[in-house]
Amino acid sequence: MFILRWGVRVHKWVALIVGLQILLWIAGGVVMSVIPIEQVRGEHKIAAQVAPSFVPSDLITLQEAADAGEILDVAEASIGTVLGSPVWHVSDGQGKNVTIDAKTSARLSPIDEAFAIQIAQADFAGSARLSKISLLSDPPSEYGRDGPVWQVVFADRDQTTLYIDPVRAEVRARRSSTWRFYDFFWKLHIMDYDDGADFNHPLLITAAGAATFVALSGILLLFIKMRRSYLVWRRRRVPSL
Repeated sequence: MFILRWGVRVHKWVALIVGLQILLWIAGGVVMSVIPIEQVRGEHKIAAQVAPSFVPSDLITLQEAADAGEILDVAEASIGTVLGSPVWHVSDGQGKNVTIDAKTSARLSPIDEAFAIQIAQADFAGSARLSKISLLSDPPSEYGRDGPVWQVVFADRDQTTLYIDPVRAEVRARRSSTWRFYDFFWKLHIMDYDDGADFNHPLLITAAGAATFVALSGILLLFIKMRRSYLVWRRRRVPSL
């Protein structure tokens, strides 16, 4: 009886402490299951792109691209497209990155505001007008990377926001009111209230362990109570037989 009484007390206090977080886990699970992840990522707002084709012989060589970008030792290089035109992305591995037009050898990076607007409008599938564009050296945490970056905001109902890398001349992140709503519950769900990127931290592990204890102890206490109720019922039935 003593052990049972203290078991009930411990169960109640632990349940009281982690109860709110359990509720937040459930609420987060509901939000994450109701809102399609494609909508959260803003994939329905991406304009259909036609894959461009080009003749390799029409493109400049990697050496020519490196020379145009004044890069002596190439650490990484790749071919991409910007607004349908082929480009070279070249890096020296020491922090210098350039984007070179693969047909004309013109250096595109860092792109200016007008170029960033062209990229944003080509990427955005909606009909809303562009409401704001800013070059941010210290972007908000929702971007998830360091600056500088062009932030382009559209005046649609979801406040679609594109983050365009001025060096690579491409959209690196898509954010919206839906994304921010989802991200709020994601942070509550994993108990990482900073950037929502760490789901292996001690606070979450401790809370999950406490919640597991509450569930298992609750099942055990329920079993004990049901067994006691059954024994009481059985004793009451014996005299009448």
